[in-house]
Amino acid sequence: MQTLNGGCACKAVRYQLNDAPMFVNCCHCTSCQTETGSAFVINAIIESARVITTKGAAKPVLTPSESGRGQQIWRCPQCQVALWSNYGGAIDKLRFVRVGTLDEPGALPPGIHIFTRSKLPWVVLPEGTPAVAEYYDINELWPNSSLERRRALSAE
Repeated sequence: MQTLNGGCACKAVRYQLNDAPMFVNCCHCTSCQTETGSAFVINAIIESARVITTKGAAKPVLTPSESGRGQQIWRCPQCQVALWSNYGGAIDKLRFVRVGTLDEPGALPPGIHIFTRSKLPWVVLPEGTPAVAEYYDINELWPNSSLERRRALSAE
C-alpha cells in the first residue's frame, strides 16, 4: 500500500498511515451524525502505532458514544477538526481514522455500512457493499491478515 497522508483543516496537525487499515466502515449511528454534523462518518480502523503524527499534536476529547463506554475523539487543538477516535473505553491502541481527513479520501472506500437502523432516509447505500442495522461480526468480513493484526494488538 502506498503511504496515505492526512491532517486537519488548518494544517497544524498532519499524520501518515504507514500501513493499510485493517478495515474501513461507514457508520450511520446517531452519535456519529451528531459529532460530525453529517449523515455518517467513514472510519479506517488501524493500530495506533501505525498512525504517525508528522506535524503538531492532536488532543483527546472524551465524548459519549452509543455503546455507553465513551470514546476519545482526537482533534486539532487549533481548528478542532476530528482526526481519529478510540472507542471502547478510550484506550489508544486502535484508531478509527476519519477518512475524510486524508489527502486522498477516495483511496479508502468502506467495506460495510453499519448502524443503518438510524441511517437518514435520503441516504442511498451503494449496491454490493454489505450493510447491517447495528454492528457486525468482524470474523465474517475482515481479511485474515487484519484479524491476525487485531489478535496481535489484543495480546499486547
